[in-house]
Amino acid sequence: NKSFSQRSNITKYSDVRSGVKSHSCSLCNNSFSHRSDRTKYYPVKMGEKSFSCSICNKFFSRRSCLTLHNLVHTGEKPFSCNVCNKSFSNRSALTKHSYVHTGEKPFSCNICNRSFSQRGNLIRHSHVHTYEKPYSCSICSKSFTGKDKLTEHSLVHATEKPFCCSNL
Repeated sequence: NKSFSQRSNITKYSDVRSGVKSHSCSLCNNSFSHRSDRTKYYPVKMGEKSFSCSICNKFFSRRSCLTLHNLVHTGEKPFSCNVCNKSFSNRSALTKHSYVHTGEKPFSCNICNRSFSQRGNLIRHSHVHTYEKPYSCSICSKSFTGKDKLTEHSLVHATEKPFCCSNL
């Protein structure tokens, strides 16, 4: 058994063992096991040339990421599913969508062998093994493994109670 002095180190170790790459480029779908690897991927440092969107002024470290981003403004969706003809603005979104038709689950946990159709679902699942609960309630500080669980919990604190029993 391997032991660690800090919780963050066991999380990093677990990510490497399970193949989880939780640090990714939001546009081009490249993913990395460690934040430092993603940082190396982004060559932009203070004072270096970067690429900015002429419409919304968002900056990108790579021209390819800017090109993909521009599709947001044009509405162009050049990638189509050959099964249902649904269109997507980037190839990675089409690839993700294709798993709906094939039932393919290419992302599997190296710890328990459970498989997932999307990388994000594997990342959320990995918290089961690390006992990590990264989402905290700002009102009562209770922690949760997923954003959906936190959202569900937040209804406890809501002043408006939208659901009621009519059999009182």
